[in-house]
Amino acid sequence: MSTTSTIYADIGGRDAVESVVSDFYDRVLDDALLEPYFEDTDMSELFAHQVQFVSAVAGGPVDYDGADMRTAHEGMGITAEAFARVAEHLAAALRENDVPEAYVDAIIDDVAALEDDVVDV
Repeated sequence: MSTTSTIYADIGGRDAVESVVSDFYDRVLDDALLEPYFEDTDMSELFAHQVQFVSAVAGGPVDYDGADMRTAHEGMGITAEAFARVAEHLAAALRENDVPEAYVDAIIDDVAALEDDVVDV
């Protein structure tokens, strides 16, 4: 882990982020609690936004251009349990893709800070 580079660069850049996001959605869509949230979702668009989001959180040269978290998740009825499950799946996908634990913690901390904007039930 370099002190002069970013998490994004250290984990392998865009290819690594795409692998993490692919693994993440495999886990999410196999989860009976979470799958209904994605029934009417354009998954290719969501995948692209998630790659941007994770890249931005990890310090990559990507600007997240999706809606802000509150707007993007408004009216979806996301519970605290569902939010926690998504975070668990993201952490597992990061670990499965050999992201160092310190980076997993940093990324999950950034995601946890969004809970109030995402959870609306």
